[in-house]
Amino acid sequence: MGNLNAWEIIVLVLLALFLLGPERLPKLVGDAVRLLRRLRAMARDATDGLSRELGTQVTLEDLHPKTFIRKHVFSDEEQAALRRPLEDLSRNLRGIESDIRRAGSDIRGAVEPSPPPRRASDQGADQARAPQTDPDAT
Repeated sequence: MGNLNAWEIIVLVLLALFLLGPERLPKLVGDAVRLLRRLRAMARDATDGLSRELGTQVTLEDLHPKTFIRKHVFSDEEQAALRRPLEDLSRNLRGIESDIRRAGSDIRGAVEPSPPPRRASDQGADQARAPQTDPDAT
Protein backbone atom coordinates (compact mmCIF):
# COMPACT_ATOMS: atom_id res chain seq x y z
CA MET A 1 0.00 0.00 0.00
CA GLY A 2 2.95 2.32 -0.49
CA ASN A 3 4.25 4.39 2.36
CA LEU A 4 1.06 4.41 4.43
CA ASN A 5 1.06 2.81 7.84
CA ALA A 6 -1.98 1.42 9.66
CA TRP A 7 -2.80 4.63 11.54
CA GLU A 8 -2.71 6.73 8.38
CA ILE A 9 -5.05 4.30 6.63
CA ILE A 10 -7.48 4.41 9.57
CA VAL A 11 -7.42 8.23 9.54
CA LEU A 12 -8.06 8.28 5.77
CA VAL A 13 -10.99 5.86 6.10
CA LEU A 14 -12.53 7.89 8.93
CA LEU A 15 -12.03 11.11 6.97
CA ALA A 16 -13.71 9.58 3.91
CA LEU A 17 -16.55 8.32 6.09
CA PHE A 18 -17.13 11.80 7.54
CA LEU A 19 -16.85 13.59 4.20
CA LEU A 20 -18.86 11.21 2.04
CA GLY A 21 -21.19 9.68 4.56
CA PRO A 22 -22.03 6.02 5.08
CA GLU A 23 -24.46 5.97 2.14
CA ARG A 24 -22.03 6.98 -0.64
CA LEU A 25 -18.80 5.42 0.69
CA PRO A 26 -19.51 1.76 -0.30
CA LYS A 27 -20.43 2.80 -3.86
CA LEU A 28 -17.23 4.89 -4.14
CA VAL A 29 -15.08 2.00 -2.87
CA GLY A 30 -16.72 -0.36 -5.38
CA ASP A 31 -16.07 2.10 -8.22
CA ALA A 32 -12.42 2.46 -7.14
CA VAL A 33 -11.95 -1.33 -7.07
CA ARG A 34 -13.48 -1.68 -10.55
CA LEU A 35 -11.22 1.10 -11.88
CA LEU A 36 -8.14 -0.58 -10.36
CA ARG A 37 -9.09 -3.94 -11.93
CA ARG A 38 -9.60 -2.25 -15.30
CA LEU A 39 -6.19 -0.53 -15.10
CA ARG A 40 -4.48 -3.80 -14.18
CA ALA A 41 -6.14 -5.56 -17.12
CA MET A 42 -5.00 -2.80 -19.48
CA ALA A 43 -1.42 -3.07 -18.21
CA ARG A 44 -1.50 -6.85 -18.55
CA ASP A 45 -2.82 -6.56 -22.13
CA ALA A 46 -0.10 -4.02 -22.99
CA THR A 47 2.69 -6.24 -21.64
CA ASP A 48 1.26 -9.28 -23.43
CA GLY A 49 1.13 -7.34 -26.72
CA LEU A 50 4.71 -6.14 -26.32
CA SER A 51 5.85 -9.65 -25.45
CA ARG A 52 4.25 -10.99 -28.63
CA GLU A 53 5.73 -8.22 -30.80
CA LEU A 54 9.25 -8.44 -29.36
CA GLY A 55 9.35 -12.20 -29.04
CA THR A 56 10.56 -11.96 -25.43
CA GLN A 57 8.91 -11.85 -22.02
CA VAL A 58 8.09 -8.26 -20.95
CA THR A 59 7.02 -7.51 -17.38
CA LEU A 60 5.25 -4.41 -16.08
CA GLU A 61 8.52 -3.10 -14.60
CA ASP A 62 10.07 -3.31 -18.08
CA LEU A 63 7.69 -0.63 -19.34
CA HIS A 64 9.84 2.09 -17.75
CA PRO A 65 11.81 3.49 -20.71
CA LYS A 66 15.27 3.17 -19.14
CA THR A 67 14.65 -0.42 -18.03
CA PHE A 68 13.09 -1.33 -21.38
CA ILE A 69 16.04 -0.05 -23.41
CA ARG A 70 18.61 -1.56 -21.07
CA LYS A 71 16.95 -4.97 -21.06
CA HIS A 72 15.70 -5.33 -24.63
CA VAL A 73 17.90 -3.14 -26.84
CA PHE A 74 21.45 -3.42 -25.48
CA SER A 75 23.37 -6.63 -24.95
CA ASP A 76 25.31 -7.24 -21.73
CA GLU A 77 28.60 -6.35 -23.45
CA GLU A 78 27.17 -3.09 -24.78
CA GLN A 79 25.84 -2.20 -21.35
CA ALA A 80 29.25 -2.87 -19.78
CA ALA A 81 30.97 -0.76 -22.45
CA LEU A 82 28.58 2.13 -21.78
CA ARG A 83 29.01 1.89 -17.99
CA ARG A 84 32.82 1.59 -17.96
CA PRO A 85 33.62 5.31 -18.54
CA LEU A 86 31.00 6.36 -16.00
CA GLU A 87 32.36 3.96 -13.39
CA ASP A 88 35.89 5.30 -13.98
CA LEU A 89 34.64 8.87 -13.64
CA SER A 90 32.75 7.99 -10.45
CA ARG A 91 35.85 6.34 -8.98
CA ASN A 92 37.96 9.41 -9.82
CA LEU A 93 35.40 11.78 -8.29
CA ARG A 94 35.29 9.75 -5.06
CA GLY A 95 39.09 9.96 -4.85
CA ILE A 96 39.01 13.74 -5.39
CA GLU A 97 36.30 14.12 -2.77
CA SER A 98 38.30 12.19 -0.17
CA ASP A 99 41.41 14.30 -0.99
CA ILE A 100 39.43 17.52 -0.56
CA ARG A 101 37.93 16.34 2.74
CA ARG A 102 41.37 15.36 4.01
CA ALA A 103 42.87 18.71 2.98
CA GLY A 104 39.94 20.57 4.57
CA SER A 105 40.37 18.78 7.87
CA ASP A 106 44.13 19.49 7.80
CA ILE A 107 43.52 23.19 7.14
CA ARG A 108 40.80 23.38 9.77
CA GLY A 109 43.10 21.82 12.35
CA ALA A 110 45.91 24.28 11.49
CA VAL A 111 43.74 27.43 11.37
CA GLU A 112 41.31 26.84 14.21
CA PRO A 113 43.15 26.57 17.50
CA SER A 114 41.29 24.78 20.21
CA PRO A 115 39.51 27.15 22.62
CA PRO A 116 41.09 27.61 26.03
CA PRO A 117 39.50 25.60 28.83
CA ARG A 118 36.74 27.46 30.65
CA ARG A 119 36.95 28.14 34.32
CA ALA A 120 34.01 27.77 36.66
CA SER A 121 34.06 31.51 37.39
CA ASP A 122 33.73 32.29 33.66
CA GLN A 123 30.64 30.10 33.38
CA GLY A 124 28.95 31.90 36.25
CA ALA A 125 29.71 35.28 34.62
CA ASP A 126 28.15 34.11 31.32
CA GLN A 127 24.99 33.05 33.12
CA ALA A 128 24.80 36.39 34.93
CA ARG A 129 25.04 38.26 31.58
CA ALA A 130 22.31 36.15 29.95
CA PRO A 131 18.97 37.98 29.74
CA GLN A 132 16.39 36.75 32.19
CA THR A 133 13.04 35.70 30.73
CA ASP A 134 9.75 35.33 32.49
CA PRO A 135 8.13 31.98 31.50
CA ASP A 136 4.69 33.31 32.45
CA ALA A 137 5.01 36.29 30.13
CA THR A 138 5.22 34.22 26.95
